[in-house]
Parts: sequence; structure tokens; C-alpha cells
Amino acid sequence: MKRYSILLLTLLALSPLSAKVTISPPMREGQGGGSSSIVLYCSQGFQGPELWDRHELPIDKKGFITIFDGKTFAGWRGYAKNYMPSKWKIQDGAIFLDSKAQGEGGDIIFAHQFGPDFEFEMEWKIAEGGNSGIFYLAREVANAEGTGVEPIYISAPECQVLDNERHPDAKLGKDGNRMSSSLYDMIPAKPQNAKPAGQWNKVRIRVKNGHVQHFQNGVEVLSYDLWTPEWTKLLQDSKFSEKAWPVAFDLLNNCGGPEHKGFIGMQDHGDNVWFRNIKVKEL
Repeated sequence: MKRYSILLLTLLALSPLSAKVTISPPMREGQGGGSSSIVLYCSQGFQGPELWDRHELPIDKKGFITIFDGKTFAGWRGYAKNYMPSKWKIQDGAIFLDSKAQGEGGDIIFAHQFGPDFEFEMEWKIAEGGNSGIFYLAREVANAEGTGVEPIYISAPECQVLDNERHPDAKLGKDGNRMSSSLYDMIPAKPQNAKPAGQWNKVRIRVKNGHVQHFQNGVEVLSYDLWTPEWTKLLQDSKFSEKAWPVAFDLLNNCGGPEHKGFIGMQDHGDNVWFRNIKVKEL
């Protein structure tokens, strides 16, 4: 597959952090008349010089792009890595985290940035007692020491994936705001209509003009507005407050960066979890 090389230009000061800034190639190519595919360019890794892969992906009549075909990890990689960690596998058409497998784990991303207006959907199921998460508007941000990157969960809002019946997180936080499809530690998903561990749940997340909606199993369970005083207050009332965790507060308060774009990702929380039928639409 042809690769496109782009030189890393500079680091953007985000006092006290620095974030990667590059000149990007065309990030997508339109489809021809009647075409059922679209081309996306995916970043191969955080460290420059930047390399890009060109992926031709299916797109349906409603504009949803299938970013996981159930067979390959095309476009996917580990967060802040240029490869897929070996604990992530493909099983029965789903992305599967085999938490007991030997090898490397870690969070993963689809390495094309979507935003500012987009929606995506997927199905997930969690093992008994399991915990995971779905991230959006994630960025790979260098830490202050220049030795690596900040974790994905302090640069991106998280839609919780959880066995509500068995995992202790379901009873932590406030008013159930760590249960399935909640905006983690900030807004509870209500009504809470998750299916039990081992069964498939469907989540849809829509971001339009900064207004975010979470849908679980066909029902809207929460909404909020990014980049507003409301968003800042949500952060201040959470574990990501400016006082408790200033780095997280700064990154989340400005999630998506200046362009309000970022990666979609999934969390390795050390438990078996499956994801399938992953589709994204730019609005």
C-alpha cells in the first residue's frame, strides 16, 4: 500500500504541555458517482516523520463509513503506537481484547481524525465483571517531560462500557455516572437500559455544533454541550477538576484541539471486551 510521508514541523505549546502538529495530506477523497467506497488517510504513529496509509472503505447510502470490516485492522493501531498491540485480536467479526493473552495491550484508536460534526455507532459486549470505554475526539498529546504521551482518557470524553451488575464502578461516582453509556464520572446514562454481560449492546454518539448525544440500545440516554461553561462546570465537578487533576482539566476542557477533531478509540481496562459493526458518518 502506498504511503505518504509528511515531515513533523513543530510542537504547539499547551502550557505546560506540547501537542503534535503536522501538515496533513488530504485526509479523505470523495467517492465517484454511484460509488460505494471512500478513501480515508490514517496516521501511522505519533512520532515523526509522519507516515500515512490510504484506505478505501465501504460507505453506505446514508453516508456511514465502515471503519472495521470484521476481518482486518486496516486503519487501526495502538494509541501512541504505530502497530496494533497483540492482545487485541479479531474474533467472529469483532475486535476482541483477550486480556489473558501473552503480549502487549493498551488502548487502541482508528487513526483518522473525525470532527467537528460527526456521529458513530458500534456494538459492544463485556465479560462478566468487566470494564472498558469508548473515546471520541481523542488526541495524542506529548507529556510535559517529553518522554511520551498523556493517556487517552485525559484528552477525550469517555462513553463507559461496563458490566453494571458486577463491576464496582457501577456504584461509584455520583448518581450512576460510571454505569454503561454514561459520560464517565460526569453524566449518568438514563434510562439505564444496558443488556447484561455477555450480550451485545448498541451505542451511537452524535456530535453536532458541540452538542453531544449518547444513545444506548436505540434510546437517547444523555446529552451535553462541549466547549461551553456547562462543559467546564461538568469537569470541575468531576475527578478531572482543575484542582484535582490540572493536566486532565486543561486537555478535556479543550478536547479535540483548535480544530475540534480527534480519534475514536477503545479502552484496555484489563478485561475481555468485544466491539463490532463500527461505522462513522461526517455531518
